[in-house]
Amino acid sequence: MPRANQDELVQCVYKLEGLHCPSCAAKIEGAAAKVEGVAQASIDFAAGRLTVNSLKSKQTEIKTEIERLSQEIEPGVKLREEHSHAHNHEDEHGHAHHRDSSESLLALGAALALFAGGLLLPLPQVGKTVLLLASYLLAGFPILRSALLNLRRGRVFDENFLMTVATLGALVIRETPEAAAVMLFYRTGEYLQNLAVDRSRRSISALIAIRPDQARVVRNGTALEVPAGEVIPGDELLVQPGERIPVDGTILTGLSSLDTAALTGESVPRDAGEGDHVLAGFINLSGMIRMRAERPASDSAISRILDLVENAAARKSPTEEFITKFARYYTPAVVGVAALLALLPPLFIPGAAFADWVYRALVFLVISCPCALVVSIPLGFFGGIGAASKAGVLVKGSNYLQALHEVDTVVFDKTGTLTSGEFTVDHVESVPGVKGEYVLQMAAWAESMSRHPIALSIVEAWGGEFDPTAVGDFQEITGLGISATIQGHQIACGSQRLMQHLGITGEFFSHHGQAVHVAVDGKYVGAVLLSDTPKRDAEAALTRLKELGAKQAIMLTGDSAAAAAQAGEMLGIADVRSELLPGDKLTELEKILAGTRKGRVAYVGDGINDAPVLARADVGIAMGGLGQDAAIEAADVVIMTDEPSKVADAVAIARRTNKIVRQNIVLAVGVKLLVLSLGALGLTTLWWAVFADVGVTVLAVLNSIRATRLPAKQYPTNRTLTAKAIANY
Repeated sequence: MPRANQDELVQCVYKLEGLHCPSCAAKIEGAAAKVEGVAQASIDFAAGRLTVNSLKSKQTEIKTEIERLSQEIEPGVKLREEHSHAHNHEDEHGHAHHRDSSESLLALGAALALFAGGLLLPLPQVGKTVLLLASYLLAGFPILRSALLNLRRGRVFDENFLMTVATLGALVIRETPEAAAVMLFYRTGEYLQNLAVDRSRRSISALIAIRPDQARVVRNGTALEVPAGEVIPGDELLVQPGERIPVDGTILTGLSSLDTAALTGESVPRDAGEGDHVLAGFINLSGMIRMRAERPASDSAISRILDLVENAAARKSPTEEFITKFARYYTPAVVGVAALLALLPPLFIPGAAFADWVYRALVFLVISCPCALVVSIPLGFFGGIGAASKAGVLVKGSNYLQALHEVDTVVFDKTGTLTSGEFTVDHVESVPGVKGEYVLQMAAWAESMSRHPIALSIVEAWGGEFDPTAVGDFQEITGLGISATIQGHQIACGSQRLMQHLGITGEFFSHHGQAVHVAVDGKYVGAVLLSDTPKRDAEAALTRLKELGAKQAIMLTGDSAAAAAQAGEMLGIADVRSELLPGDKLTELEKILAGTRKGRVAYVGDGINDAPVLARADVGIAMGGLGQDAAIEAADVVIMTDEPSKVADAVAIARRTNKIVRQNIVLAVGVKLLVLSLGALGLTTLWWAVFADVGVTVLAVLNSIRATRLPAKQYPTNRTLTAKAIANY
């Protein structure tokens, strides 16, 4: 919690409107970090967001200074605080962006007309040159202005400065038509690049723009519309058909169908009624409902989810980190080669024309910015994270998205992950002289203090009445079972290992499912035999994981060998490791990791009892994380529902995203190397150099937008459409 003094550190998030240059973004980040009072600054180019941790007492001055520095680095960039007056600002920004785009388009149209006149009109050479220079200046004014500002600050590796040098060099060697054409082509490509980046950001934003803004609060018998952030726990709210649930809460009256796709990725609506728990972001599809708020909007499930998604870009993938480092050296290296190319051949090669080699060097200058890589790769990864969130899968960073792509071994917990975790009592076995009803009754009374799914099933199967005060000395023995005192008798319920641990002997009953053995006063009296069924989409999920390249699936469970073997056979998992205590699962995972040479290992569990294993795996995947803080905190990837098919979806999205990123790398590097090689040989022109720079960037950004689309796949559903199906998240 923040301290209530004026010198505490606070976090401010700003949207950087008009930021399309990745190198400028890096410079803004560096400049902001050096502002007095700023402890840390980080920029997310893909989302156009700047996060600043700074002194609260200097917040206004810091914002003003960062805005001034941003304007110096890239004129036209504007800062606004995120989530403040969002609608008005978005409208204003939309109009301003449209106006800027129209002005740029008008200037480019006029420059094109002047260029065409300079080439085609029957004018004297002087007249043609004047028109071409006018076209050059009109198209290139923003570039020339930025280059001059950068020169004053000593920034000579900025793309605007390098483009200015290249085109002025073309003018010096009397290639006026080509200088004008290159500047016009470059500005056109830059304009298209900006449109593509904006479109990509809008596509990503649309995937996660699900935070409710307004709420209808009932106060003094009157329904008032207030910002969702002003709702406090205990408020009564009305939600009409077509509206989003504004905060997490419980339905008081009304029946409706809810669209939960924004949080869970499920396409089928769920029924909800009185007593059901609902979450902010769900859409009310039919009836009017009255609900009670349980959490403020800032602490709702949707807010925590969106915070994770929005901050995911801060965890960069190895590919992004490599490209960032590569970009630092690529531009100076190419500029250095260009300088050598212009100077050395005319000095050492007889008959070499200086103008010819200068022209070749200018080709290198134009192509010296790695924009296609620096722009498209973060957009690709962030698009993949957005697509995953739409599918009900939270990926905490592009590093985990890349790691998911490399997974070839998937380790599953059994109960509640691959199986439903909803146990059914098949029958009760008892030793001679003891009735089965007595065994079930003792087990139910003892298990009544536990919330384990097996305990709940036994209590439900008993169905009789009992006095909770009669149960004393209750103790849960981790991984083995429970013990309790009931009406003076010592009761023990659990696995065969529990019986052996307590020194209890007998002919233990076996079962293909789960056996809960019962002992009274140190004597074995029988067992409650239960079964647990696989989830409907579990087998399909495992099949798809194999199709996606997973070489093996392994199941770890604390269940008996018989129960584990049956589940493994039903699901087609050959490697089943049973009778494991929570600590044993970590040991087994260590063995699996040690035996895996190339690929990565993912562990899939419920995120509550598996925290150490989730943390140790290359990728920890927690299922059923909707509303569970423990799951969201422990895992690298959080599946918002209890469907194992979402694990396959996560891997599919990771594979698709990394494929798109690789395509962009091959496209950008391949085209640049080709044009650089041809340029050195004098076999290409500045036109092709511009295409290799901004043209390839546009293509790569448009390709990155594909990462926001979901791979289509239908699975059997595990859910029934009842009001209770969405309760107790």
